Amino acid sequence: MGKRSRTRTRPRTTTTTAGEVGPRQPCPCGSGRRYKACHGAPGGASAVFVARPFEGLASECDLVALRELVPSATAPLPLVGEHADRRVTLCTLLPMAAPAMVRDSGEVWLGLQVVHNFGDPSRDLAAVLLAALAQGEPGIVGLTEPPGEGPRLQDLVGDAPLDITVHDGFDFWVADSPDAADVAGALDEANGQVNPTTRLSSVPAAYWTDVTTKEHLRWVMPEPEGPLLDALARLHVTGQDVLVPDSRLVGMFRAHGLLTPVWDLPLGTGAEALEEPASRFASDLATTLASTEDLTSEERAARNGLAHRQVTIR
Repeated sequence: MGKRSRTRTRPRTTTTTAGEVGPRQPCPCGSGRRYKACHGAPGGASAVFVARPFEGLASECDLVALRELVPSATAPLPLVGEHADRRVTLCTLLPMAAPAMVRDSGEVWLGLQVVHNFGDPSRDLAAVLLAALAQGEPGIVGLTEPPGEGPRLQDLVGDAPLDITVHDGFDFWVADSPDAADVAGALDEANGQVNPTTRLSSVPAAYWTDVTTKEHLRWVMPEPEGPLLDALARLHVTGQDVLVPDSRLVGMFRAHGLLTPVWDLPLGTGAEALEEPASRFASDLATTLASTEDLTSEERAARNGLAHRQVTIR
């Protein structure tokens, strides 16, 4: 009679269904934490999680870029309705990572790189913005509790592309008060962490950056992930994804429901050299997205490689 196995049979781990996020996978909100410790936590915000919070806004892709990968940038935020006469500036990051600030002039600065974990960044930003607009004196404004069923950013701003200015640092924090000693330390620290970044003018939401050891192009794209991966795979097989000599599409990351392909570039490339190749690639991509043919075996292999080639955001 054979001996019994001393290895106990472990219960099978429940797998996730298609499109479901596993507990140990990164949370789709972009916080960098595992899903089970973020929107998948018991009593957390998973019930109100919005996968694509800025959908419908003309600058959806740029909003994702400014929130996730651009160090320092600003843009006037045109409001509609009762607050249309108020001056609001959208900022990637504010001193002390403040959600919003009311300036001495009454202008409101709204910070994008703030994680509230209430499930819908668009509603979070709208709640902070309304609180800042209602505040009668200068100071910092933030959220201390979930915003509830209030308006979203789409309800408060005009439907037009943002006029984005990318900065070399955060000196705009003190542009109207250069002797502001209270933020001097934070300013020096923040400036020391800024990598040179440029927004391309020939295509939307594409940002060149120099991280010292290499250069990258990170391009937030609005197309649905499946068709976009198919198109990128087709272009990869034909070599049409090579923007400049020795450049390489190395992978992509996902944030706020959108896919961001990332290219490695040779040192010394610079942003200007990418303008024409990026425009050409955008045209090729649009043509390829219209294809209804099945992927070849080589294209399927390329697609699988791209889909599993994740890169870090910063």
